[in-house]
Amino acid sequence: MELATKELEEKAKAAKAASKKLAFLSTEIKNKALLNIAEALVSKQDEILAANKVDYEQAKTSGMGEAMLDRLMLSASRLEAMSQDVKTVAALPDPVGEIFEMRTLANGLQIGKKRVPLGVIGAIYESRPNVTIDISSLCLKSGNAVILRGGKESINSNMALAGVAQQSCLQAGMPNGAIQLIESTERAVVNHMLKMKGIIDLIIPRGGAGLIKLISENATMAVVTGGVGVCHTYVDKSADLDKATAIAYNAKVQRPTVCNALDCLLVHNQIAKDYLPSTAKEWGKANVEMHCDERAMAILSSIPSLKLVPATEEDWGKEFLSLTAAIKVVDSLDEALEHIAKYGSGHSEAIVTEDYSSAMRFLNEVDAACVYANASTRFTDGSQFGLGAEIGISTQKFHARGPMALKEVTSYKWIIFGSGQVRP
Repeated sequence: MELATKELEEKAKAAKAASKKLAFLSTEIKNKALLNIAEALVSKQDEILAANKVDYEQAKTSGMGEAMLDRLMLSASRLEAMSQDVKTVAALPDPVGEIFEMRTLANGLQIGKKRVPLGVIGAIYESRPNVTIDISSLCLKSGNAVILRGGKESINSNMALAGVAQQSCLQAGMPNGAIQLIESTERAVVNHMLKMKGIIDLIIPRGGAGLIKLISENATMAVVTGGVGVCHTYVDKSADLDKATAIAYNAKVQRPTVCNALDCLLVHNQIAKDYLPSTAKEWGKANVEMHCDERAMAILSSIPSLKLVPATEEDWGKEFLSLTAAIKVVDSLDEALEHIAKYGSGHSEAIVTEDYSSAMRFLNEVDAACVYANASTRFTDGSQFGLGAEIGISTQKFHARGPMALKEVTSYKWIIFGSGQVRP
């Protein structure tokens, strides 16, 4: 434990020192580092994939579930997608130094805001090695140093990815220490990290509810939490049924192991008999297990080869992270809104409707980070939103909400230009 704590403290101090230089680094150098990383992710893919294979095989042997294994796995196509995301971050405007909301007061003072980095960001995450690159690239572009502490299940992958990123940064002329990976997987390191308020300015957890609870309850610095997504899609009585089937299929099946996948399908009773069979048959082809309330079960029970289970109270408000979904028939938009308010996690919610007033009511009244009309919740993602990547998806309201990208990891300071004014 002593060695692990020493590693953390030394790397944290190096990150703090680097953050002072990063705050004033030119956009040109930052972009050069990012493009180096993007290139290295592809050119060194054999080395990265070999490290990931070690993690994957060990995790599989230890009995890790399919959802987590999917998050852990890297491939050539996933590395290529990561590379493209880093290039997108490089192409985005540099937020640091942006001056905004300037105005002149009656006394002649010119006052406004200037965007600045937060300083040192700590990221504590599980299983997903792509987070190593996503967070590093956004922190670099926004002038923040980063301390990465991934889970033991992805340590070899994280070391390979962080090594590639660190070397790419040094080649571009960035200060040493901008990206720090904590190699110790001891639990005590996390506890110590959460007490480093004077060095770490913000902690971002990426993982399950247990990890998020631990960090939010014990951190001495600011924390942005999120990631747990109980996502609903409500099919209204005026919905285009073909559109609704395609949206529900994509939201559930395209990648079921992630936080923005559909967990609960709410269907208006006036169209349930016409709509549910077609969607259930499509889901059935993908082997989706459907936990149905009584009315949904009555509609679907005569269709052969479907995996139907009677829904229980525990199915409402559950993040399945698998090819499982709950289905409930509701009598009105009001009932759908009440259900979402009671069981939603504030992540992503969708309505499928051709009625403008219903769509706008849903958008206005649902309290979530991302609210959709006639689209899949799978779009809740920094890359899909055109942000390049994301540090996390916040379900809080302070200081950021939804996919967190460049501006969400900056702050601002007031700047005031005077000509000799004194306060009367």
